[in-house]
Amino acid sequence: MFAQLSDRLQDVFKDLRGHGSISESNITDALRQVRLALLEADVHYQVAKDFIARVREKSLGQEVLRSISPGQQIVKIFHDELTALLGGDAQPLILSAPARIMLVGLHGAGKTTSAAKLASLLKRQGKAPLLFALDLHRPAAIDQLATLAKQVGVPVFRPAPGETDLLPVGRAGLKWAESQTGNVQIFDTAGRLEIDQVLVAELKRLRDFLQPQEVLLVCDAATGQQAVTVATHFHQALGLTGLILTKLDGDARGGAALSLREVTQQPIKFAGVGEKIDQFEPFHPERMAGRILGMGDVVGLVERAAEAIDVEEAARLEKKLRTASFDFNDFLAQFKMLRRMGSLENILGMLPGMSNVKGFSVDEKQLKRVEAIVLSMTLGERKQPDILNARRRQRIARGSGTSVSEVNTVLQRFNQMRKLMKNSGQLKKMMAQVPGPKPFRR
Repeated sequence: MFAQLSDRLQDVFKDLRGHGSISESNITDALRQVRLALLEADVHYQVAKDFIARVREKSLGQEVLRSISPGQQIVKIFHDELTALLGGDAQPLILSAPARIMLVGLHGAGKTTSAAKLASLLKRQGKAPLLFALDLHRPAAIDQLATLAKQVGVPVFRPAPGETDLLPVGRAGLKWAESQTGNVQIFDTAGRLEIDQVLVAELKRLRDFLQPQEVLLVCDAATGQQAVTVATHFHQALGLTGLILTKLDGDARGGAALSLREVTQQPIKFAGVGEKIDQFEPFHPERMAGRILGMGDVVGLVERAAEAIDVEEAARLEKKLRTASFDFNDFLAQFKMLRRMGSLENILGMLPGMSNVKGFSVDEKQLKRVEAIVLSMTLGERKQPDILNARRRQRIARGSGTSVSEVNTVLQRFNQMRKLMKNSGQLKKMMAQVPGPKPFRR
């Protein structure tokens, strides 16, 4: 997410910080590089032009040029302007009763999946969402939403087979909702490969009938400039109240996110950051600006950890680590706990300074191979790794689709970790270097 733009900006800021004093010439050169970086990231040209003009005006102020650390001052200006460009403060959903959310967008943008992800998020927040499958043009979408609704444990309204008239189906849906206990209604609508008058007219009729508090456009972040055009047309036709950006994890450029808010003047309310149902989160402009500029997102990381990590289980694992009784069953439990937080590369990217590490990446495939090796062990072998002789290692390699040398490497590293845990003096020395309070200490 934003990797390409972030790398380019880091290079520009590094050069600015290297100057003891900064002149108008330095700033002009830097902003030229930033403008190119924005355009390469697929930011709309007018958005990039206006952004550079605002940053230039503030950067040439005397309080910046004469400050002790002008490079740092300019980075702060960039952060503030990026935050404003992305929407300023995070915008929550409007959920006054009857709370109705209508999702619109082109075919393939991720509307149906986003509807289920939004329902899952609202359910975790204590709401009682209901899903409505109103894509009458694509029966597969109705089946998909029903499957996802079952997965997240949310009731779903399905139209009768063969229905083609949207408004009667909408009335039937609201009648069905009266028999449910839900308090937030999420409507998944039909899409097209491109905007046409038939689609717009159908969506207008549905909007006028439902009177939803929220009309959210689901946009594929990877489509770049096309997303801006689509958002403009939908907003003119339907009066959008917000946007959902999908596939942010798969787009290294991220230009759509920087353009959509400025072009539509509507907030980005949610972002899809992975394929899993829980990889969907509220969009926080200030945090996103920090991540783009390499400052990380510690608050977001803590929130994600709080949702994913069972405190009692974490305390149990920490105690086993300190007593050197940690085995491969515990390793698996810890592995799954981290997995619930999402992509490890994405998690580490939320740490300040990690974007400065050139060429840094996490090989997810290699992590899956390690997991496969552990899963190929018997319960007894996981509890007593010392019994893993050559014959057992060969069986584990065959069962996990890996080589004996890979199995040996995993065992070797695991044993090194256990030896470290046994050396309490060395462990305490390492833990003393970790800033802040020590977790789970009683």
